[in-house]
Amino acid sequence: MTHPLRVLVVDDEPAIHRFLAPALAANDYEVLAAETGGAALRQIASDAPDIVILDLGLPDMDGKDVIVRVREWSDVPIIVLSARDREAEKIASLDRGADDFVNKPFGVGELMARLRAALRHRMQRRGETPVVSIGGLEIDVPRRRVTWQGDEVSLSPKEFDLLAFLARHAGKVVMHRQIMTAVWGPAHEHDTQYLRVYIGQLRQKLEPNPSDPRFILTEPGIGYRLLDMA
Repeated sequence: MTHPLRVLVVDDEPAIHRFLAPALAANDYEVLAAETGGAALRQIASDAPDIVILDLGLPDMDGKDVIVRVREWSDVPIIVLSARDREAEKIASLDRGADDFVNKPFGVGELMARLRAALRHRMQRRGETPVVSIGGLEIDVPRRRVTWQGDEVSLSPKEFDLLAFLARHAGKVVMHRQIMTAVWGPAHEHDTQYLRVYIGQLRQKLEPNPSDPRFILTEPGIGYRLLDMA
């Protein structure tokens, strides 16, 4: 199953959510919503959206503070969508780690183009290969699609996030804490039981023999490694 890319819209104006939700859905995005900075931080940690659209004027904190907090542990692309059109606000947002700044009012076509550009730039920064092939296993990161010997494999969103993170570091040992922080957020960095459960689920779906894994290898006491065929 191909999972749509997830966009978290952070804005306290209901009209923005009513306007953006159908526009994003029509462009094949799954839409998540938050109305406060605190809710946004919790959702970024728990749901791992692929990109964030962020207003600056939130009721509990300034959007620029949200950017700073997120950048402590995540490189998720952030596009600021704000009525604050002063140059100083744009500079401050970009300096704190935003990927782009779009002024309200805005055109849907332009916003969609900026979303696509921000997602491409993240992959370029990471030096990622859009499609990772390991034996008969193929992981198409942009399309969130996984196949085994040509047959599509149905993964939950969190299973895909975990596999994609391992794929970005194929051939390298990734520590338990690194995986937990990247996939579940910093509040769960010590909850490694989650990780064991999801690794087991991935092996059941992807390994020819889950009890003797070929692809997702355990490094005892340290973490996991996705086999690099190269």
